Amino acid sequence: MDFAPTEEQSAAQGLAARIFGDLSTPERLAVAGPATDAELWKELCAAGLTAAVEETGLLGLVLLLEEQGRTTAQVPFAASCVYGLLSVARHGTDEQRERLLPALRDGTAVATGAFPARGGIRADGTGTDDAGRLSGSVPYVPWLRDADLVLVPDREHRLWIVRTGDPGVLTEPVETTAPWSAARLVLDGARGERLGGAGAYEAVLAAARTAFAGLQAGVCAGSLARAVAHVNTREQFGRPLSTKQGVLLRAADAHMDTEAIRVTAYEAAWRYDTGLPYGPQALTAAWWASEAGKRVVHAGQHLHGGTGADLDHPVHRHFLWGRQLDAYLGCGGEVLQELGDSLVKEGTE
Repeated sequence: MDFAPTEEQSAAQGLAARIFGDLSTPERLAVAGPATDAELWKELCAAGLTAAVEETGLLGLVLLLEEQGRTTAQVPFAASCVYGLLSVARHGTDEQRERLLPALRDGTAVATGAFPARGGIRADGTGTDDAGRLSGSVPYVPWLRDADLVLVPDREHRLWIVRTGDPGVLTEPVETTAPWSAARLVLDGARGERLGGAGAYEAVLAAARTAFAGLQAGVCAGSLARAVAHVNTREQFGRPLSTKQGVLLRAADAHMDTEAIRVTAYEAAWRYDTGLPYGPQALTAAWWASEAGKRVVHAGQHLHGGTGADLDHPVHRHFLWGRQLDAYLGCGGEVLQELGDSLVKEGTE
């Protein structure tokens, strides 16, 4: 295993860090509220960072999402890249790639995914292998208010591309823990276009879990950085809080948890890019991101003391994002059970 980024991946990460650092400031985030930062999204796409994901792979995307997570930037970067760009590039036909990828690369089209499948979507065939009529609903889909395309799995785990502007597609805005421009998806005989074949759903789900684990690594790193800065400058009884043993131990535990999230996400992404089996590794990354991520953002808020209880303080955004990612990836027990089942199945086979 070699997780060392390539020259291209490092360059893309450095550019992303600069753009997110310059434009995703606490002041701008306060003004944006729950809405997507359209100017920031336009800047990222103009810099070629969305298109670069095709070249830098899932590991490159994880590195970019770390930088987004550090600033909790309000853009659909993870969703559009993993459910749109990477999914079409890997599982689409030549015709689908030629038709869909250009707009996804330059950001003029945004994609998201109604994942994981919960059995709420029924697909009725139309007599062809590549089209169907979809009915049912998904309670919430992140970034759906911004999306032009939605990747929807049906009850049989077949993947369908749905256009949000088509007849029979209804989106109803909902508010989630983190402001992700989410909405409820309701389909009533909506046209769906097949993407991929057998195993495509499992592959996309594993890639998405890896990507969102990378985002969680950044969220945790940002929360911890803010906490460290606070305890180094805040004094109690004439001494910085960082000199207290309890504070040091809490910060050290949070650092180790953050590194565990990062390295497991890197391993899953590296295996994806090199063509190795990566399902169990993606579940491992999701488990760490869910369980450890929750611990880190709680620690970040607690280490701020009373300041951490201020809903307007920047660290509170990291807390909200960390809890949202915990819910989106699946609670730790649920993910752990799925991982155990997959290992048993693998051993039996």
